[in-house]
Amino acid sequence: MKASFECVDGHTAGMPVRMVTSGAPDLQGADQSERRQHFIREFDWIRRALMFEPRGHSAMSGSIIYPPSSDDFDMGVIYIETTGSLPMCGHGTIGTATFALERGLVTPKTDGLLRLETPAGRVDVQYVQEGERVKSAKLINVPSFMMYQDLQIESPDLGPLNVDIAYGGNFYPIIERQDNFNDISDFDALTLIQMGVRLREAIEDACDIVHPLDDSISGLRHCMWTGEPMDAGSDARGCVIAGGMIDRSPCGTGTSARLAQRVARGLLKTGEPFVHESYIGSAFTGTAEEQTTVGDYEAIIPGISGSAYITGLNTIYVDSDDPFPEGFVI
Repeated sequence: MKASFECVDGHTAGMPVRMVTSGAPDLQGADQSERRQHFIREFDWIRRALMFEPRGHSAMSGSIIYPPSSDDFDMGVIYIETTGSLPMCGHGTIGTATFALERGLVTPKTDGLLRLETPAGRVDVQYVQEGERVKSAKLINVPSFMMYQDLQIESPDLGPLNVDIAYGGNFYPIIERQDNFNDISDFDALTLIQMGVRLREAIEDACDIVHPLDDSISGLRHCMWTGEPMDAGSDARGCVIAGGMIDRSPCGTGTSARLAQRVARGLLKTGEPFVHESYIGSAFTGTAEEQTTVGDYEAIIPGISGSAYITGLNTIYVDSDDPFPEGFVI
C-alpha cells in the first residue's frame, strides 16, 4: 500500500495547520458530523500518519477539505490533530479558510464570507482579502455556553480547585486564579501539561460532559490554565493543554469557551472585545456577537479574529513498507 496526500502547511498565531487538499477518502454521511464518524471508524490511520512523527510532531494539527453536503455551504472540513478528529477547531478554521482562499481552492458565493460545514455545525468566516493575501479572518463560531460553574474538583497536584467547564466547539475546564492556583507563570510547560492531563481525568471521573444536542460531542480533550497577559493591551492569557501538548495559539474554540464563561459570570458584555493571549504571547480578539440558547443553557455566538500564514506546500507519502506507516508518539 502506498498513499500520497497533497497538503498546504502553515500556522495560525504560531499553531500549525496542515490542510489536506487531495488524497483523502470519500466519506459517507448526510453531513460533516456523520462523515467525521465514518472517518474515525475507518480512516483514523490517515490522521495518525499525517499528525504523528515522523511526518508530524506532538503539536501538529490540521484539516481535510471536502465538497459541502449542500448549497448552504461553500466548503466542508474535517479536523485532525494528534489527539483525534475534533468536531471543531478555531485556529484550524482560520488557517483552513485563509489557505483555501489564498490558493484559490474555494470560491465563496458571497465575497468576504466563507461558509464552512464542520462536524460541529455551520461556521461562517468573514475575511478581508487584498490580492491573494487574506489579511484577516473572523470566524463566527458555533453557539457556546457554560455547562458547569464553580465545579469543585480535587486536583491530584494542587488540591481542591473551583473549575468552570464551558463549550466553544470543544469542552474546556477553565481554571482561574484562586487559593491553590495563582498563574501559569508559576509553572514550567511540562508541569502545566502533566497537571492538566491529571485534572482532566479527575473531572471526567466526577461528572458527565455531553453536548445537550449532539451526544457524539462528549468528554474532555483539553484543559485551560489562566494567567495575567504579557502585553498591556491584552485582557487575559490562557494556556490550553490539548492532549499532551500546549496549544501555541490562544485556541479558537478555547477562546470561544472563555467568552461564554465570562459572559455567564457577568465579566463581559455582548459586543465587547476580549483580547486573549496564548502561552507564547500571540493573540486572538473575541467578541460575544449575540446571545442565544443551546438546549437549557444560556449561550452566545462567538466571533474570533486572527491571521494565518502559509509556510509551504507538501506531498506526504505513506508506504506500508515504511516501518512507521502510521507514525509514532513519544
